[in-house]
Amino acid sequence: MSEAAVSTQVTPEMVRGAYDALMTGDMDQISEYWAEDMVWLVPGHNVLSGMYRGRDAFVAFMGQVGALSGNSFNMTRTTPICIGEDYSADITRNVGYRAGYDESTGEKPYTMLDIDVVHVLRWRDGKVIEGRGAIFGDSTTEYDQFWSPRGEDGERI
Repeated sequence: MSEAAVSTQVTPEMVRGAYDALMTGDMDQISEYWAEDMVWLVPGHNVLSGMYRGRDAFVAFMGQVGALSGNSFNMTRTTPICIGEDYSADITRNVGYRAGYDESTGEKPYTMLDIDVVHVLRWRDGKVIEGRGAIFGDSTTEYDQFWSPRGEDGERI
């Protein structure tokens, strides 16, 4: 078997490292775990939904999440990481507030997000090559409403 055909077994440490690298925003660290030709599918019917092709597009998407949430968006793992030879899966609680959120006038789900998401990552040679999130039940509607366009005064459009 040639060296190019050798696959790296996915470990929970790799999965944690990949998410931790994203949180730094440092492209050198991100490049250690996220392949340049990766794809990421965002579920739903909102401004962020769709397929992001390439690491740069994925990182730009993450920047949009930060900007739209006033950098409040946070994922907390709620289950152990499940791994296979080429895949990992984990469940996270995703919480965020729209940029400019005012608790006294906040309207859930339009200004606050609090949902559980399953993330499935496909790996090759120690890097994520494909990822997607799965949102279930009423949380899909909440997710779409949270990311829906807002007017200059924060009103729903």
